[in-house]
Amino acid sequence: MRRIPIIAGNWKMHTTVESAEELCRGVQERVEDVEGVEKVVCPPFPFLTLAAELLKGSSLKVGAQNAHWAEKGAYTGEVSMPMLQGLVEFVIIGHSERRAYFCETDETANKKLKAVLAAGLRPIFCVGETEAEREGGQTEAVLIRQVREGLRDVELPLGFAIAYEPVWAIGTGKAASGPMANEAVGLIRSQVAALFGEERGQSLRVLYGGSVTPENIAEFIAEPEIDGALVGGACLKADSFASIIEQSARISAGK
Repeated sequence: MRRIPIIAGNWKMHTTVESAEELCRGVQERVEDVEGVEKVVCPPFPFLTLAAELLKGSSLKVGAQNAHWAEKGAYTGEVSMPMLQGLVEFVIIGHSERRAYFCETDETANKKLKAVLAAGLRPIFCVGETEAEREGGQTEAVLIRQVREGLRDVELPLGFAIAYEPVWAIGTGKAASGPMANEAVGLIRSQVAALFGEERGQSLRVLYGGSVTPENIAEFIAEPEIDGALVGGACLKADSFASIIEQSARISAGK
């Protein structure tokens, strides 16, 4: 089954109004005509309207980095899915930084995931083990738990996206090797197939995230199970993010 890769840039808590506009324009200028890959930028909440306006009608899509599961309510500082409708197409759910710093759990990630789908938006659902879990031989158990609990009672659409982000590789400069990431992604795919059927498993797009750069992206995209990347620091410069997109499109076309 041909899976269209996704390259998503997670800006995290970076950029200002000026640099956000410059980054949107710079990326669009470089990759507007690149085909065969979905291209997504995920700015901080204050700049989503700006990004949506700048990229309207372009081949780049906009995503949010997080959202709350409730449609509305007394949740000071939170953003609901209805607030994002019309601004974004994608929403990142369950990122390891949300789990580590903001007490997010498999249960809350599951609630957010259901809310994303109910709102007609497209989730990028994140899973991944910590360094201690990998060194303790728990990678498989952790990934199975996160997939099964995160996707519990979810009506999974074809082409659903999961990002495999080993926590020890995020922002550390220590990327996993291509074969190591491919093995973990294969496990994730097999779990989805077991839960939702072979068609869903084969259509599932699993991205790799964790210290992705223009220098190592080819190693990951060339692996048969990996369908793109969730990029952190390297997406904050238009040239480096564009290079990742261009390489991914070229390599994926030859798979």
